[in-house]
Amino acid sequence: MEILAYIFQAILILMFALAGIGKVVGYEMHVESFKHWRLPQWFRVVTGIVEIVGAALLLIGYWELSYAMAGALVLGITGIGGILTHIRVKDTFKETLTILLLAILSFIVFFIYYL
Repeated sequence: MEILAYIFQAILILMFALAGIGKVVGYEMHVESFKHWRLPQWFRVVTGIVEIVGAALLLIGYWELSYAMAGALVLGITGIGGILTHIRVKDTFKETLTILLLAILSFIVFFIYYL
């Protein structure tokens, strides 16, 4: 089970680090997404920082278990916010699927280490 957690952790680190950096730097895709979701651009930067911090916590978590749990929880809660955002603007299931899967993976990692 621990190997599965390590694999999920790596996926989450990669996905959230790349998304977080894209949001902080201001890639056009993220700027347009936040316009579509009717969210302010400063929130894009804050979200990006939270995602980078969560990914960093997961990375440190390979050596210190409590950091992995904290990172997974932060990213899971962030994922719930993303899901609610997609629902609020009535995005399709296909548009919501990625953040849904990442949130699920985050909570799986959290619970594997918690139990």
